[in-house]
Amino acid sequence: MSQTATAGMARAVYVLHLVGLITGGLTAIAGVIIAHMYAGDAPPPLREHFRFQYRTFWIGLLYWFIAGITTLAFIGWLLMVVITIWWIVRCARGLSTLNRNIPPARVDSWGF
Repeated sequence: MSQTATAGMARAVYVLHLVGLITGGLTAIAGVIIAHMYAGDAPPPLREHFRFQYRTFWIGLLYWFIAGITTLAFIGWLLMVVITIWWIVRCARGLSTLNRNIPPARVDSWGF
């Protein structure tokens, strides 16, 4: 697959992740599957984007699980807001670097 098509797929995964906030995560699941499928064959800058995307999904899932448990103590509701902001910022940052044709910074980070 060409680099342009692969970049388009990376862009689509970021959009699927963002739309996942509205669909209850359904499109994000499709996005993480696509990211895992394309990560191995993508050229180096795009490979980092796919890695960043699936790490965002899995780390976000862990954060949401912790927030879900802590909603019983009411702190979870605040955590859900923070996680949503975290998710949006990571996707926006990824899209921004993708548009500049550079890999995302701090791919291994659990933060923003």
